[in-house]
Amino acid sequence: MVALAAALPDEASLAPRIRSKEFALLRDLIHRESGIFLSDTKKALVVARLARRLRELGLKSFGAYYRLLADGDEQERTRMLDCICTYETHFFREPRQFEFLEQRVVPEWAARASAGGPRRIRAWSAGCSTGEEPYSLAMVLLAHFPPSAGWTIDILASDLSSRALERARGGLWTIDKASEVPQRYLKAFMLRGRGSQDGLMKAGPEIRSLLRFQRVNLSEERFPVAGPFDLVFCRNVLIYFDPASKARVVERLLDQLAPGGYLFLGHAESLTGLSDHGRSVGPTVYVRAGEPRAPA
Repeated sequence: MVALAAALPDEASLAPRIRSKEFALLRDLIHRESGIFLSDTKKALVVARLARRLRELGLKSFGAYYRLLADGDEQERTRMLDCICTYETHFFREPRQFEFLEQRVVPEWAARASAGGPRRIRAWSAGCSTGEEPYSLAMVLLAHFPPSAGWTIDILASDLSSRALERARGGLWTIDKASEVPQRYLKAFMLRGRGSQDGLMKAGPEIRSLLRFQRVNLSEERFPVAGPFDLVFCRNVLIYFDPASKARVVERLLDQLAPGGYLFLGHAESLTGLSDHGRSVGPTVYVRAGEPRAPA
């Protein structure tokens, strides 16, 4: 998921002063549009992230910018959310969860398939940022469930930020990102850039073919996605919502799980106090309450 950016002093120094009323109006609009909650301590962040948009639009105040947004300029609202958000993610982030996936979930699905069960996996990376998470998922799933064995894998990668999605769709990163990918997956699924792309790493065609990208706002009343999903990864997203928004999002995510499906949250996130419909089965990994336990 996109993470709130740190303030940039050079942008803030060029921006007009934001009045408390202007900040409150923008904060409430951002909350309505995205579910992201900004406390009063984030005023400098808002100034830093939106200052460039004011300059590009020739606006002299944050009040004028708010009026533009409030008048229904949908394109500018999307740009505004792109500015408020930035991207912080890694390949195979939170390794214990990928260990759970490979050591618990993969054997469970393999055994089910051997008993005549389905050989289709549907996964959703809800808050995919620049793509490291869904491509990590693609590598793990493809390594264990190849098409040659009759498996079909479909991964939806979504984010609030159109800019993040564009980068994710490109599947291109600086070569230093290679250190985050286990060697067996790096050799099998990643390409090293040459010539004009020297110093870059690109996702190979095998994993690229598994992913589809879609802009999804998790604060919407209904998610515009076609579930159910065997895996839902929504990590380090809930931390930006207020409690009421967190509870609504969690219930909708749980509703998207197929029978026996798993919901993965970030290491600092939990369903405690948000929902009685999820049961913990691993390191911030949940199934719907009432479902049988996975074999240890």
